[in-house]
Amino acid sequence: MEKLTLIKVGGKIVEEQATLSRLLASFAAIPGRKVLVHGGGRSATAMASRLGIESRMVGGRRITDKAMLEVVTMVYAGLVNKNIVAGLQAQGVNALGMTGADMNILLSDKRPVGEVDYGYVGDVRRVDAAALSALIEMGVVPVIAPLTHDGQGSMLNTNADTMAGETAKALASRYEVSLVYCFEKRGVLRDENDDNSVIAEMTRQQFETYRAEGVVQGGMIPKLENAFDAIRHGVREVIITRADAIGQPHGGTRIVG
Repeated sequence: MEKLTLIKVGGKIVEEQATLSRLLASFAAIPGRKVLVHGGGRSATAMASRLGIESRMVGGRRITDKAMLEVVTMVYAGLVNKNIVAGLQAQGVNALGMTGADMNILLSDKRPVGEVDYGYVGDVRRVDAAALSALIEMGVVPVIAPLTHDGQGSMLNTNADTMAGETAKALASRYEVSLVYCFEKRGVLRDENDDNSVIAEMTRQQFETYRAEGVVQGGMIPKLENAFDAIRHGVREVIITRADAIGQPHGGTRIVG
């Protein structure tokens, strides 16, 4: 099968011009088929503040009421997504900015109310791999914002790590997929204060041990859960690394099934 690289990049990297420029240059240099999934949470929080809308978070996850849904739709699908697309076009990459609603590529269910009512937040139900691969085979590079839809006319704020993992799993039947989660650190660290303490490889058993010991905590836990789930469902490799290390053969943390 043909190789495909799916990059997921966090909000901070795409929201600052210097780091965004480096990311776009690195992404443009990746050979072959590729897809970019991005975040943008800090920009959404800043825009909400300018509009006098309170941002509420529970356990690091955003509560998305109707007002906040309008903000994240404007910011993720508009400001952040189109800045990335314009930057990639300048690098000679034929990028197409999308949400999950475009071409019905990512359909979600509104998260049921449990201990917390997250509001208009989506849990991915289906990825249309055929529609995405049709674009990819045309030479288009999809740039996907962290928004899906429910099929009933409502947009849903959706975790970008999860969207990247689900998209990688769906495309794994058609391509040899490498999924790369990019953030500010060089990889998963044994010591969060030591950038040189990168864990080069991690098995599921090691992950459970690190989590029990508190080495892995916070937002890294769902990221790793998505990574192991992707490997289990046919994704060839998953790497967690720094954005400026994209394409380097021995960088970051490699997830081993």
